[in-house]
Amino acid sequence: MPNSASARKRLRQNEALRVKNRSERSKVRTQIKKVRQAIADGNVEQGETEFRVAVKKLDQAAAKNLLHANAAARTKSRLSKALKLAKQG
Repeated sequence: MPNSASARKRLRQNEALRVKNRSERSKVRTQIKKVRQAIADGNVEQGETEFRVAVKKLDQAAAKNLLHANAAARTKSRLSKALKLAKQG
């Protein structure tokens, strides 16, 4: 347990930030799942719509350091590739 007042405050801040980050990370993951599910169902139009939202959320998460920038870029690239393959076939 923290002993000083500043350490107690820091503990409260860290807890609040942890909860917020967890929520934001969950929203990003849910959006990615929506894109993948739309592609799996063969609904390319819905997949494209969900993809645009997912890209925005990934970029925001990377800007807030919730995700590493390269990890966000890699995820966007993989989703884009899957969407293009779904369009073709």
